[in-house]
Amino acid sequence: MKICSLLPSGTEIAFALGLGDQVVGVTDLCDYPPEARTKYVVSRSLVDTSVLTSAEVEQKMREFAEAGKSTYEIDTQWLYHNNPDVILTQDLCYICDVDASQVFEAVAVFKTQPRVLVLSPRTLGEIFASIIEVGQVAEVRARAEELVGQLRSRVDAIASQAARAAYRPRVFSLEGIGPLVAGGHWIPEMKTLAGGRDEMFSPGCSALRLSWDQVVSYDPEILILTLCSSDLSRSLKEIHWLARQEGWWDLLAVRAGQVYMIDHIYFSRPGPRVVKGVEILAQILHPEIFTGLIPPDKAMKLDPSADKGCAPEALASCFRPYPSR
Repeated sequence: MKICSLLPSGTEIAFALGLGDQVVGVTDLCDYPPEARTKYVVSRSLVDTSVLTSAEVEQKMREFAEAGKSTYEIDTQWLYHNNPDVILTQDLCYICDVDASQVFEAVAVFKTQPRVLVLSPRTLGEIFASIIEVGQVAEVRARAEELVGQLRSRVDAIASQAARAAYRPRVFSLEGIGPLVAGGHWIPEMKTLAGGRDEMFSPGCSALRLSWDQVVSYDPEILILTLCSSDLSRSLKEIHWLARQEGWWDLLAVRAGQVYMIDHIYFSRPGPRVVKGVEILAQILHPEIFTGLIPPDKAMKLDPSADKGCAPEALASCFRPYPSR
């Protein structure tokens, strides 16, 4: 069976199910596991987030939308000649990955129609269900059920231990700066399972653009930055925007140094690694209970002793690796 994955989470699921040898095509954003980079790139993003600021990305997206064009290009000739049996795609976010409608259009002329599997989970339960679905289509359902069982056990262990916490802090997370975007879908659930309180968003809700006044009004005790499509290096280049906003230095989270930046891969990709995201959050929210759950170089923390009077352009220098080495 030949599998073409047009979204990073689908690629991660396929490899986690031991289907790596059957994956014949991926996107230019599929970078995990490292072996995924050896596969043929079938789909490419026309907006390079690695070199553009969030404001520039926003402008590019608007230009594509106004022109009625997709921000992704698919190598339809390769698809036609290689004729994969299964194509993994999504219709959850046209910005993050190629949209299912574009895939259906590309394969409409194929003599032999591939199975197009649209993965659009909005909660952790639906993420687990999508893993089972991929396993079912790829004829490794038992393997998928075993993997999901392991992932559920890890989540249950975190939730059970977090329930012992004496206090659940009020948490807010951002997955976009310029424009300001609050994480939705499975992210509110992740925060709750890890022992926090999210009083603004419910599991499964859509990501939401919001005003800075809403953040100030909520005044979180812990602020989590998981900027979509951004590793820590790119995120550090964006956060100066926050320090320019009125009331930034007065936020409870900022005053206490409870501002954390985490690599987006554990939050923006609905695959097996969201469970690691829950574990990372648990250690951040309750270090008195959890330890050793955060991978090296994947999280940073605002240093409260370094941020007083810090100029906006110097805010990045006030973040330190977390946990400290």
